[in-house]
Amino acid sequence: MTALPSPQQLRYLVALAEHGHFGRAASACAVTQSTLSSGIFALERQLDAALLERTGGKRPVFTPLGRELVGRARTALAALTALVETVETARDPLTGPLRLGTIPTIGPFLLPRLMPRLREAFPRLRLWLREDITDRLVESLESGRLDLLLLALPCDCGEIESVDIAEDPFHVALPPGHRLSALEAISPTALAGERIMLLEDGHCLRDHALSACGLPGAAASEEFAATSLHTLVQMVGGGLGLTLLPSLAVAGGVTAGADVAVRPLDGAFGRRIALAWRARSPRAEEFRALVPAIAAALHGL
Repeated sequence: MTALPSPQQLRYLVALAEHGHFGRAASACAVTQSTLSSGIFALERQLDAALLERTGGKRPVFTPLGRELVGRARTALAALTALVETVETARDPLTGPLRLGTIPTIGPFLLPRLMPRLREAFPRLRLWLREDITDRLVESLESGRLDLLLLALPCDCGEIESVDIAEDPFHVALPPGHRLSALEAISPTALAGERIMLLEDGHCLRDHALSACGLPGAAASEEFAATSLHTLVQMVGGGLGLTLLPSLAVAGGVTAGADVAVRPLDGAFGRRIALAWRARSPRAEEFRALVPAIAAALHGL
């Protein structure tokens, strides 16, 4: 009978690929560096194949076969996780730890209202939170480090299943005294010629905003980029340009204390707030049970 790699060996291999450093990979696996190195070396001997190039460099270099096996190891670990999840879900749904990832343009504005509702509705649920940009959250979901994502669509999110919870239309934030502040609502064409400031690359809201304001004459400022909506608001208040804000952030107080004017953006421009999980997850129905609590928290803003 062929000896199969252990889940721990596969975790070592995937961690090394994700962190690109033996020490950081070992730390992520809660083992010593020598233990991780020995585990991968044992895997190579067991498979009778070289997975890493022994170049003497500080960073690991995977062979072509090694790179292929990293992908297959992720798939195998996800399948093992799904097996355990099936048992846990059948035993007692929505209890124990649940690892939730969310993006910075949702978390700060929704979680303060959502957390009390979840504690009340599911008192035995232990929620672990991680905030990051969409690409890294999706990677963590696919690798099994996260169970569930609260994110904004549309996005290039790979193989996930999702359920829309609410529409989140855009508002325009303007400096004090700006000519457009006299309007009750602002059409996208009125943004022609205006400097639109956005979040830096990597934030999905940047893409959503570019889609909304990517009309004749509206130009995204390349001189200014922010890492948070709060920073964008302060830049607008300083007269550096305009920006687009999701309704969730406006209702959540992102402009509180700032000298800016906020007006709705006419038309169906915005994003969709959604809950997402790994495709074909056995916990899909369990996750869907969280939607009413999230929708209620959004409605309360």
